[in-house]
Amino acid sequence: MILADKIINLRKKNGWSQEEFANKMNVSRQAVSKWEGSQTVPDVDKILQMSELFGVTTDYLLKDEIEDEQFCEGSDETVLRKVTLAQANNYLDLRLKASKSLAAAVFLCINSPLILIALTGLSEDKIIPLSENISGAIGFGALLLMVAIAVAIFIFTGMKNSPFEFLQKELFETEYGVTGLVKEKMKSYRDNYIKLNVVGACMCVIAPAVLIISGFSENALITLLALCATNFIVSCGVACFIIAGVRWESFKKLLQESEDSVKQKKKPTLKSTISKVYWLVIAAVYIAWGFIEMNWYTNWIVWPVGAILYAALTAVLNLVETKKEQ
Repeated sequence: MILADKIINLRKKNGWSQEEFANKMNVSRQAVSKWEGSQTVPDVDKILQMSELFGVTTDYLLKDEIEDEQFCEGSDETVLRKVTLAQANNYLDLRLKASKSLAAAVFLCINSPLILIALTGLSEDKIIPLSENISGAIGFGALLLMVAIAVAIFIFTGMKNSPFEFLQKELFETEYGVTGLVKEKMKSYRDNYIKLNVVGACMCVIAPAVLIISGFSENALITLLALCATNFIVSCGVACFIIAGVRWESFKKLLQESEDSVKQKKKPTLKSTISKVYWLVIAAVYIAWGFIEMNWYTNWIVWPVGAILYAALTAVLNLVETKKEQ
């Protein structure tokens, strides 16, 4: 097998187009086309660069009589998992469903205090024939039930996606055609990704306006409804962020750069660590504040504020991780 055929095979094995391979080699696409067409031969520096990039020996590249790939000593090529087209499609479908499930779970968490707020407020104003203690008990029970459902969704979604955990923790290689498929789907989803983020941001910004407007009314029922509406609007905005972000991340995971190290993948990032504990802390603050002050009517504000802070925190952590990578 001549060098031109070996370059073609290795390039396709990694799922790269001629243009992508040219960018990695710091040459023009026309130069790659000439290499693969046997019109020109790469110089020694480019042969060495290809050897490092593909993880094969220079002997394999230069000697026509060597047909089987010879990997460099210490190369991870022999242990990398291969993601097939079927697996890539399955993963993207799972993450699409997961984005909606996770959005629903967070939606339930943020809105879990609403029944408690409504019942407590209505009982205080004697609008419903229930004592404050009974209203509080019913509302708190509803809160725990909604949080329990959300936790069940989190666990179920995690178990459904567990076969693809290696995408997060390990290096992998993709079957020919996977990269093109993912890029095409990512391109078609880009407009929806932008729209969902814009809608989510707008909802989080305008949500407090409902509460501010209700302040001009002396009607307790209107104020109560405004509190619930503010919380609901914020939860919808956060759900938009989650639906957009989870699916977008699934594309980025499949389009990983092969230069990433296994150690970097196995090392927990600052963002992932903080994200795991953030909502647990918010829930703990909400429950502790409620029992200490015994005022479930106002401590609901923890959830919408927490949601807005989470969006800001995520943006800051993304910036920090990007700077670290650079």
